[in-house]
Amino acid sequence: MPYSQIITLEQFIVDQQSLYKDAGGSLSRIFRSLELAAKVVNRDVRKAGLVDILGNHGATNTHGEEQKKLDVIANDVFIAALSKSGEVSIVISEENDEPVFVEGCEEEKYIVAIDPLDGSSNIDVNASIGTIFSIYRRNAANKVASLADCMQKGKHQVAAGYIIYGSSTMLVYTTGLGVNGFTLDDSIQEFCLSHPKIQIPSQGKVFSINEGNYADFPEGVQEYVQYCKAKDKETNRPYGARYIGSLIADFHRNLLKGGIFIYPPTEKTPNGKLRLMYECNPMSFIVEQAGGKSSTGKMRVLDVLPEDLHQRVPLFIGSAEMVDMAVSMLNNAGELVAADAR
Repeated sequence: MPYSQIITLEQFIVDQQSLYKDAGGSLSRIFRSLELAAKVVNRDVRKAGLVDILGNHGATNTHGEEQKKLDVIANDVFIAALSKSGEVSIVISEENDEPVFVEGCEEEKYIVAIDPLDGSSNIDVNASIGTIFSIYRRNAANKVASLADCMQKGKHQVAAGYIIYGSSTMLVYTTGLGVNGFTLDDSIQEFCLSHPKIQIPSQGKVFSINEGNYADFPEGVQEYVQYCKAKDKETNRPYGARYIGSLIADFHRNLLKGGIFIYPPTEKTPNGKLRLMYECNPMSFIVEQAGGKSSTGKMRVLDVLPEDLHQRVPLFIGSAEMVDMAVSMLNNAGELVAADAR
C-alpha cells in the first residue's frame, strides 16, 4: 500500500471524533491506552515460546478457572494502561472479582469492561487468542463512580472492540458508526486501516459449536446442528464445521466470511458459559453494527439487564439469517420433526 493511502488507528479515530460527539477527545485517549496495551501484550504473545510466560500461573480467577501466566500479564497491562489514561473511572475485568476503581479518577465519565485474554486455553498450543473490550458512559447524575454504574444493558455501550493475536494482529472496533478493522504493521508499530466498513454476510457457510456437548444441547439446537450437516444443494449444505475453542477466533472468521457461533445452554451450564459483560455484549454490539444478529435464544443480547458483573448467558451470534433460523428451531423444538412425520 502506498504511504499516502495509509490511515493509522489514531488518525482514523481523530477524524471520526466529531461524529461520535467526543469533542473533548476522551475516547481518543482511551483508545490510545488500549492500543499501547495491545502492542505490549502482542509482544509477549509473540515471544511466549521463548520465555517463561507460558503455562499456569498457579491461581484461579473468579470463575474457578485456572489462570495462565499470560492471562495475568495481559490483565495487569490493560488495567495499568487504562488507569493511566486519566479518562476511566472504573475498569471491570473478567479476571477480577471486583471492579477496579481508578484512584484520582472517581469523577471521570467512562467505564471499561475487558476480557484481557480470551481463549487462554489455547495459549500453550499457539492457537489464536485475543482481547475483548467495551466502553460505557457512567451515570452523569452521580458525582462519584459506583458499582451501579457498571450494571448497564449492552445497548448503552459507547464503543466495543477486540484485538486478535493471530497470524497478524488486528484490532476491530465500533463506536456505533459501523465496524472497521486495523492490522498492526510490525515495521512501524502502527495499527493501519485494512478492513474498512466490515459487513457480515447475511448467510454464511460455517457453523461453530462444540459438538462434543451435543448430547447435552437443547432439542432445538440439536435440530439446528443436524440441519447444518444435512445435504441440500439449494441451500449449499452441508455447512462447514469450524470450532477453535476461542470465541474471538471463531467470531472473527465468521464476521469476515459469514457464519454462526453458538454456545447454548447445556445441562452442565444451563445459563451458558460466556460472560455477558466481557464477551457477549461487546461482540453483539460489533456484529449488529456489521449487519448481523445476536441472541441469548430468548432475547436480544444487548437488551439483557445484567444482575452480576460475571453473569453468563447463552449466545447465538453471526449472520442474521443463520441466527434467526437457529433461534427459531430452539424455540420451536420438535415441530420440524413432527411436520416431517406427517
